[in-house]
Amino acid sequence: MTIRERLEEEEAQRLSPRASLSIHSRGRERALEPCSMRTCYQRDRDRIIHCKSFRRLKFKTQVFIAPEGDHYRTRLTHTLEVTQVARTIARCLRLNEDLTEAIALGHDLGHTPFGHIGERCLDQLAAKGFRHNEQSLRIVEKLENGSGLNLTWEVRDGILNHSGQGTPSTLEGECVARADRIAYINHDIDDALRAGVLQPFELPENCISVLGRTHGERIDTMIRSLIRESVDSEHLRMSDEVQQATDELRSFMFKNVYMDSWRTEEERKCDHILSSLFGYYQENPEKMPLEYIQIAYQEGTERAVTDFIACMTDRYAYRCYQKAFIPEAFL
Repeated sequence: MTIRERLEEEEAQRLSPRASLSIHSRGRERALEPCSMRTCYQRDRDRIIHCKSFRRLKFKTQVFIAPEGDHYRTRLTHTLEVTQVARTIARCLRLNEDLTEAIALGHDLGHTPFGHIGERCLDQLAAKGFRHNEQSLRIVEKLENGSGLNLTWEVRDGILNHSGQGTPSTLEGECVARADRIAYINHDIDDALRAGVLQPFELPENCISVLGRTHGERIDTMIRSLIRESVDSEHLRMSDEVQQATDELRSFMFKNVYMDSWRTEEERKCDHILSSLFGYYQENPEKMPLEYIQIAYQEGTERAVTDFIACMTDRYAYRCYQKAFIPEAFL
């Protein structure tokens, strides 16, 4: 018996009947010889961690653009927080932690530079629109390494359906979708308080009285409610009281942080950089790296430009803008 086979046997004995067992995976698009040491989901996790798209997340905005402080979240630290929360939920419900971790680590690979500002900008520029969850799937299926990472069906399904209108096909995917919201609501409050965009007394009392007054208390309340209510449920859920408070707090954040006027000037600058680059590379596709020129031949220039810009980090987008539009004498 190989190490992998022993791990698969342990999964069958230890995990809930509702869990996604590695041995029952629907497999990969391209057949791959099984690893003697790792289950298929462990292998997917490793492929994601070691890919270039994952490393780029450390220089992509979460909410606050190019902050001078060292403690604001980036897209990478957000991903790590989501992974931790999702694994806690999966462990308590006896679901497959390896599958959960792989989905969580890959869920935001397709995010644009400048966070949701960049996503909104590309959605307006691209004829077919743009959604970061769909781009994350495109990265692991095609863009990374030129042919994708060849991940299992369950991981790809979880990545695609962690946000938007879709529903994950596995409870492990639901863990990530829930953890994503739990993580970003709470760490974005933390960052907004640090930046002075919010003051503690401004947080809605009806939500705070239910969820908690500190960052840790709120996360703990949400996770405990989710686990308690989901033990025998077909899908993951919170209690009505905690879910309502969570939804109201999220709405508060959209109104007072994500969409508030303090971001207007920064959004305008980001929109200008990305829209300028989009037009520039549409007219000059030969200026893109070779891998994107090949995509332009295969799928059209707009598709290639969208992929190129979506893959950029904040600082790389800025450097590309300088190179395209600022005379060298002024650089």
